Amino acid sequence: MKELFQHHAMTDGMIVRVAVSFLPDQSQIEAGKWFWVYHIRIENHGAEAAQLISRHWRITDGRGMIQLIDGAGVVGEQPVIEPGRSHDYVSGCPLGTPHGSMEGHFTFRRGDGSTFEAAIPFFPLAAPAEAG
Repeated sequence: MKELFQHHAMTDGMIVRVAVSFLPDQSQIEAGKWFWVYHIRIENHGAEAAQLISRHWRITDGRGMIQLIDGAGVVGEQPVIEPGRSHDYVSGCPLGTPHGSMEGHFTFRRGDGSTFEAAIPFFPLAAPAEAG
């Protein structure tokens, strides 16, 4: 997987970076299943720590079908990200089409109990032409 982060968004001092790669070995193209892996890096450039408490994803396939996913934390964790620090995780997305996209937001809680949403940038999911 490429470690070059192709997409990023900044909200309230939080930068969310995304690197995405198509995984042909995890896909079953003849069965109409394509699979991508994405690496998320969340960097805290703000002045105070914040805890990632939930995620919201909007996944759109090549037919325009939208799937909304909400859940606590990321990959079973609700990390506290201190100023100047970052948190990385890797996850995956299956689709029934060779093209689609993802975007969304993370909800964070500050030490005073207030919350804010940090944007997850829009990023395309695109299988190479020979895999579609």
